Amino acid sequence: SLLAAMMGLLPSLGRISYAGTAAAGLSVEQRVARGLFMVPERRELFAGMSVADNLELGAFQRVRRGDREWRRTQDEVYQRFPRLLERRGQLAGTLSGGERQMLALGRALMGRPKLLMLDEPSLGLAPLIVRQIFDALSTLNRTDGLTVFLVEQNAYHALKLAHRGYVMVNGVITMSGSGRELLARDEVRSAYLE
Repeated sequence: SLLAAMMGLLPSLGRISYAGTAAAGLSVEQRVARGLFMVPERRELFAGMSVADNLELGAFQRVRRGDREWRRTQDEVYQRFPRLLERRGQLAGTLSGGERQMLALGRALMGRPKLLMLDEPSLGLAPLIVRQIFDALSTLNRTDGLTVFLVEQNAYHALKLAHRGYVMVNGVITMSGSGRELLARDEVRSAYLE
């Protein structure tokens, strides 16, 4: 709900600002144009379209502006997720859960986000795929400088990745600190890690 409100998909009370500018009056498309991208929990892929077409849709704002570099970004996505290159002609609806998550993440990267918001990226995935997704997120943050806002119940992976973490219970922030600090807290360990 928090991420959907930040993207303008749900009504919200209070104030949402991004890069020093109030976002309340901005449409979803305007938020995307300013670099806010969200990968929803259900991934929201176009099942009847190919992997390549789903990726191309992620670059629609860039294509509309005449940015010809979007194909280079597509090549970068394929390098980051080689499985998508192997499956580029396959319908998105026939992919495994892990491949769908890679495609959803790749589609968001096609827009060149400044802030990438992910809702439960590890949901329903095998442990090996979860590690691959979190490794990709870590690399994106570390080498590409991409800011990642992650909502995740897999506390271990999320806090291991996080520079800053928040624990929310029933919509209220109950704890905050660096990822390391939160991983070391007994309350977090007993509630989420044991």
